Amino acid sequence: MASLLITNGTIINAADKIDADVLIENGRIVRIEKGIKATVDRTLDSTGKLLLPGGIDVHTHLDMPFGGTSSADDFYTGHVAAAFGGTTTHLDFSIQGAGEGLYPALERWHEKASGKAVIDYGFHMIVREMNDQVLADMDALAGQEGVPTFKFFMAYPGVFMVDDGLIFEAMLRARENGGLIMMHAENGGAIDTLVKLALAKGQTEPKYHALTRPPLAEGEATGRAIDLAHLAGAPLYIVHVTCFQALDRIRRARDAGWPVYGETCPQYLVRSYEDYERPDFEGAKFVMSPPLREKWHAIKLWQGLERNGLQVVSTDHCPFGFENPPQKQLGRNDFSKIPNGAPGIEDRMMVMWEHGVNSGRFDAHRFVELTSANPARLFNLWPRKGTIAVGSDADIVLWDTKKKTTLSAKTHHMNVDYNLFEGMTVTGGPSVVISRGEVLVENDTLMAKAGRGQFLKRPAGAPALA
Repeated sequence: MASLLITNGTIINAADKIDADVLIENGRIVRIEKGIKATVDRTLDSTGKLLLPGGIDVHTHLDMPFGGTSSADDFYTGHVAAAFGGTTTHLDFSIQGAGEGLYPALERWHEKASGKAVIDYGFHMIVREMNDQVLADMDALAGQEGVPTFKFFMAYPGVFMVDDGLIFEAMLRARENGGLIMMHAENGGAIDTLVKLALAKGQTEPKYHALTRPPLAEGEATGRAIDLAHLAGAPLYIVHVTCFQALDRIRRARDAGWPVYGETCPQYLVRSYEDYERPDFEGAKFVMSPPLREKWHAIKLWQGLERNGLQVVSTDHCPFGFENPPQKQLGRNDFSKIPNGAPGIEDRMMVMWEHGVNSGRFDAHRFVELTSANPARLFNLWPRKGTIAVGSDADIVLWDTKKKTTLSAKTHHMNVDYNLFEGMTVTGGPSVVISRGEVLVENDTLMAKAGRGQFLKRPAGAPALA
C-alpha cells in the first residue's frame, strides 16, 4: 500500500486543532508533527486547506426494496456520491425478511456490497419479527458478526411495525449482549387511521403525506420508546428527529442522565412543509418519513445541535427517481403510494458547513463532532474512525473553505434525477478525499475503483459517548 505525506496541515478534530504534517503508511496514520521528513510515494501539500476526519453517515438505505421498487443508488453509485461529498464511511440497513431469521438478510446485504464498495461500510439490522431464533441471532450478530445495532419501527403497520412488547423484549436482549437499539419513532396506528380518513375524503396530494403524520405522532412515539428503553435499562438511539415534540423528549431524558441519543438530517434543517405545496406533483420529491415540518421546528432542531440535545447529523439517504425512472409517480393519485425517501449522501457535509459553520451556529469542531466523531463513538468505530490521530485509519478530507458549489441534479453523482437542495450555493467543500491513505476524489475527479471499500466489523458494547 502506498505511503503518503500531507504537509502544511491544519487538523480540525472534535476536540483539538493541530498545525502539523501527517504521515500515512499502510492505510494508517503513523506520525503527526511539524516538519516530517520521510521517503514516501506521494507528498500532498494542504496549504490553505483544513484537514477534517472523513465524514461518517450512519443512516443510509442503498439498493433497498420499498413499495414495489428499490432505492435508486446501489453500493457503487451511492459510495461514489458519498466520496465526492467527503463521506468515507457509512452504515446501511439490512432488512429481515418475513418468516426468516437475521442471517439471510445479512448475507443479502453483504452480496449487495460485494465488488461495488468504494468507501468503508458496516451494517445495522432492521428487525421485523421477533422469536427465539431472532433473539439468538441478535446475540450472534452483536458478538460475532460485527453488527451490534438493531433498528425497529413503530410505524408502517403490516410492513415494518412491531409492537411495544417485542420492542421491549429486544431492548432487554440488547442490554445483555451490548447491542444498541435504534428507533423509527412514529405512532403507526394513529397515522394509518389518519391516512385512511384523508384518502376517503379524496385528499390524495403529496402534502397529505405530511398532514397525516403530524409532529405529535412522532413526539408520542419518541417518548414511549424512551420510556421502554429506560424500563429495560438499555441505551436508545432515535433516528431522523424532525420536530420539537420529539427533541423535547430526548432532551429531557438526557437531562435526567439516561443514555438516549438523537439524530437529525439536513433536509429537516433547511427544508420545510412548504415544499409539499409545490405544483405539478413536485411535492412528491420531498415525501419521506417522518415528513418535513413547519419552519419553526428547524429552529428548535438547530438549537438541539448547538446544545447537544441532538448528537448526530446523518442523511437517511434513500433516493427514488421522480421522472427518470418514474418511481415517485407511483403515488400520483394516492400519496400513500409515493415511495418514502430522498437523496442526500453527497450533500450532507457541504450543507452542514454552509448552514452550521458559515452561518455561525457552531464552529468547525462541532461540525466534526456531528458529522464524524460522534457517529464513530456511538457506533463503536472510535478511534479507528472519526478522528485524525496516530493509529487511526487515514480517512482525511482536505476541506477548501473557499470552494463554492451550487447543488444540483445536473452535477451531483447520486443516481437520481433531482436534488433536495437544488440551486443552493454552498461555500466550503472537499478538494481531496482520502480513505485509508488512498485518494478517492481529487479535484472533482474519481480516483478509486469499485471493490476497494472494506466491511467494518464493529464490537458490541456501550457507546463511547455520554
